[in-house]
Amino acid sequence: MFEAIRRWFDPHELREIGETPDYRFSLANERTFLAWLRTGLALVGGGLAVAQFLPPLPVRHLREVLAIALLLLGGAVAIRAVDHWARAERAIRLGRELPASRFPALLALLVGLGAVLLVVAVLVQAVRQS
Repeated sequence: MFEAIRRWFDPHELREIGETPDYRFSLANERTFLAWLRTGLALVGGGLAVAQFLPPLPVRHLREVLAIALLLLGGAVAIRAVDHWARAERAIRLGRELPASRFPALLALLVGLGAVLLVVAVLVQAVRQS
């Protein structure tokens, strides 16, 4: 595990592996990495927005739980982004298949579940106020 983390910060080691690929592949890998970082930042921003601007919800501390979940998910996306970038770059240089990942599907399920929970909370609050 620590070896993989060390590789994130050592681009020279990565450049010594395999053959230099067509630069377009490396740039495409980098654009994907940056897209994942934007997703992580959006989740962090959403977590901060929930914590600061969402009114108290009918379930005690639900707002705080949602904010913390979004913040943690944003951090996990950022870490996963750099790991995937390094593994994909290594595969490109070695001429191997790109690493498969279930993370996009997991992220989509978590975001969808969070949206459903928010819809339920908003509906419960609307019923209580009427």
